[in-house]
Amino acid sequence: MPAVREFQILAREHGIDDIFQDNGGKILQMLLALNLQGIPGREGNDAVDALGREYELKSVNIWLTASFSTNHHINIPIINKYREVCWTFAVYEGIEMRRAYFMTPDKLEPYFAAWEAKWSSSRKDINNPKIPLGFVMQKGELVYADQKELDLVAASGIRRDKAKAASDRRAAKAKAQADLIESLQEE
Repeated sequence: MPAVREFQILAREHGIDDIFQDNGGKILQMLLALNLQGIPGREGNDAVDALGREYELKSVNIWLTASFSTNHHINIPIINKYREVCWTFAVYEGIEMRRAYFMTPDKLEPYFAAWEAKWSSSRKDINNPKIPLGFVMQKGELVYADQKELDLVAASGIRRDKAKAASDRRAAKAKAQADLIESLQEE
């Protein structure tokens, strides 16, 4: 815990109140590696650079998924906010940041336009639309890379294995519940 407390002190200096909430630890790592300053609070943008440009920061653990989450309540004001800021997408393997890509909002406009059209037709917030990792890697500017190879095929295999394990756990839980109900009925 002493090292975790030290990490939290450093995080607070960068506007992160809790390293265990909302990807706080990963956000801190991104801020430090990319020379950004965090913007405190849950509303608004995530970071600012020395030139005053504000950023939306996104991260993905490629052992769990192959797309970046956005926001659970995408609507027109949020889309318009997204159109005004730079974006940095960090690619993680577990807790290790492996790559980071910079994108200007114009590169993301196809997503913004699609979300805007969807919202306009339904008048309902969109729940967490994704931005694919492949799109970011193809269209983004690489601004950080560690010295290790990024193996997307191996990451896909890990995701497949995790999905199978989760499916097996759900089946085992259902069987255990059925067995319990059956044993209770026999009593």
